[in-house]
Amino acid sequence: MELQTDQKPVILSGVTPSGILTMGHLAGALSNWVKLQDKFECYFMIADLHAITVRQNPAELRKRTLETAAMFIAAGIDPDKSTLFIQSHVTEHAQLTWVLNTFTGMGECSRMTQFKDKSTQHSENVNVGLFDYPVLMAADILLYQADLVPVGEDQKQHLELTRNLAQRFNHNYSDTFKVPEPYIPEVGARIMSLQDPEKKMSKSDPNQGSILFLTDSDEVIKNKIKRSVTDSGSEIKFADNKAGISNLLTLMHLATKRSIKDIESDFAGKGYGDFKMAVAEAMADYLRPIRQRYEELINNKQQLTEILVRGEENARKIAAKTLRKVYKKVGFVQF
Repeated sequence: MELQTDQKPVILSGVTPSGILTMGHLAGALSNWVKLQDKFECYFMIADLHAITVRQNPAELRKRTLETAAMFIAAGIDPDKSTLFIQSHVTEHAQLTWVLNTFTGMGECSRMTQFKDKSTQHSENVNVGLFDYPVLMAADILLYQADLVPVGEDQKQHLELTRNLAQRFNHNYSDTFKVPEPYIPEVGARIMSLQDPEKKMSKSDPNQGSILFLTDSDEVIKNKIKRSVTDSGSEIKFADNKAGISNLLTLMHLATKRSIKDIESDFAGKGYGDFKMAVAEAMADYLRPIRQRYEELINNKQQLTEILVRGEENARKIAAKTLRKVYKKVGFVQF
């Protein structure tokens, strides 16, 4: 399907509201989303349908959903430029998923690495929703005719399934869906654990000291960085065999907008202690205004609700249009 010349390309992404957002989310997703808002027609969702593939406390899920929306805005997502919405409020996501299920092979879902990993992590609740998660993700993307999808390396397999389903549906009927491409940021896409820098920073890590939460106070941020695991040796250099220092260099680069080479030069001949202190101060300064804006929003539920209702209305206009086309093509009666 060709884009009209007067249309911006469409981009869609989302975050599951299963915990407090981290520096990994800011670096790998939110900061890049902010940059894309002027070039793209952006749809950003809080993926609560995805969240319930793992058992959730209902009150906690509601709380986390609103907190995630507030943090999106605090990080720079502008509701006047982008469509921000809660996934479960747009019922077309679930409706399109059912149709796409009939185009998806059992083998395709069973091969998904994330399904295998989560089945191991949550062996007491290996449910059909967990198995079907990638098809719901495909529906999320295809509903909005997305041209690009910002994904991490761990989601590329899911996007490939989305592309296959779009091509399969288009082949069986006629051009209905755009076939989306991945958008993978080159810098800052992977922030590593502060306590195990060989692992990606994760909001679900049981060791809270390994995670920089976007709601952390200045003091907590500084303490976590000062206690972070580094490497043997003393050189402050970005290298494959220096995972801890490389991670701190990445954080310093994101906080100060200075190149990693310049930062390396600044700290040539200095020790890890001085470097950690500088990173700690820079990160506290960087995250403080985001945290303050978040606190304003989360304490003004009416304003936040109004933004999300407006986003839901915008999202449904596009989603409903796509679903009508799909229903017509598969043979459903429409009045």
